[in-house]
Amino acid sequence: MSSPELAEEVLDDLDLLRARDPRGLLPAVAGSGAQVRETTRLTEEAGLDRVTSGGRPRGLVVVARREGAVAASVLRALLGPSSPVTVDVVPGPALPVWTGPSDIAVVATRTGAGAYAVGPAYEAARRGVSLVGIGADDAPLRGVCASARAPYVALPRTRVRHTTLWSLLTPMLRLATDLGLLAPGVADPEAVAAALDEVAAECGPARETFVNPAKSLALELLDALPVIASEGPLAGAAATRFADQLATLAGLPATDFRLPDQRVAACAVLGGPLSPQDGADDFFRDRADDTGRRLRLLTVRDPDVGGHDGAEEREPRSAAEAMQQVLGTAAAHSVPVSGLAEHGDPDRFGRLPRVARQLAVADFSAVYLALALDLERAPRP
Repeated sequence: MSSPELAEEVLDDLDLLRARDPRGLLPAVAGSGAQVRETTRLTEEAGLDRVTSGGRPRGLVVVARREGAVAASVLRALLGPSSPVTVDVVPGPALPVWTGPSDIAVVATRTGAGAYAVGPAYEAARRGVSLVGIGADDAPLRGVCASARAPYVALPRTRVRHTTLWSLLTPMLRLATDLGLLAPGVADPEAVAAALDEVAAECGPARETFVNPAKSLALELLDALPVIASEGPLAGAAATRFADQLATLAGLPATDFRLPDQRVAACAVLGGPLSPQDGADDFFRDRADDTGRRLRLLTVRDPDVGGHDGAEEREPRSAAEAMQQVLGTAAAHSVPVSGLAEHGDPDRFGRLPRVARQLAVADFSAVYLALALDLERAPRP
């Protein structure tokens, strides 16, 4: 485990960061706003009207894993429980047995290759299911969509693994908007891109750690065992993304609790045997004496749960109340707390741009943590 002092020196050294980032994760995350704009153009060129002209489907089936599954969960959270169309997320390689001509299947993958992408697309075409493909420009999935005369959003091969969330989510949002499932303006790509650009300016590598929310959070997680508490489904999607990025990029396990449903479990963990047993946490302690990682509560908030963007989440008040109980438990047991993307004035953003900020800060923080630990140059399994 690196010391915070040494890690801070690494994070503020641009040349060292560049040397430790052979895949270019930092530039890819910083370019998320440009990724939204480019993917919006590619989606328009794909011709979604070939599937939307038939009217509202019975259901949307999203075949995706990891980043694609997070994208689908963001869409499902935006639609809320009152949506007239169900959104089901399946990993593949098979479609649900009930999927038929009255449904739309979206196969979303960065590569557009392999049985988990090509198999469901062939199956959708065979059953007469309306198909939308998202994948690499020259992928086998594009050939399947072409033979089925289905729209295909062709992503550039320059997309970097672990940083393609917005390439997969942007077409889904456009599809839902064109189908009338999302109100106009809720998924405005320019508003989302502007929010992502702002985070890139706030959290970019040129910004020093003491004024950089993502670098500061990475240092806080350096010796931490994160416990993530998310308020509602949309914040839960951001929490899932953060936990996955921490695991895959930084090798750090994080426990994710959805509120209000998992309030009891979250409080039990924060007050359990892993919480500090020797009183208040001493910020000025000699970390060389630490015997292991310490619990840290990471909150992901959604003030608009049950708000005006058409979400209409069930029990919005109980989610906020559960978060207060979790925070109270953390305070009672001296567990430090960090908030994801709570800097600045997040209330001036709409619901989707706000979660875009959370997702961007999460991506930046996970990348910074991986670079501080020099994991990108290490052999990967």
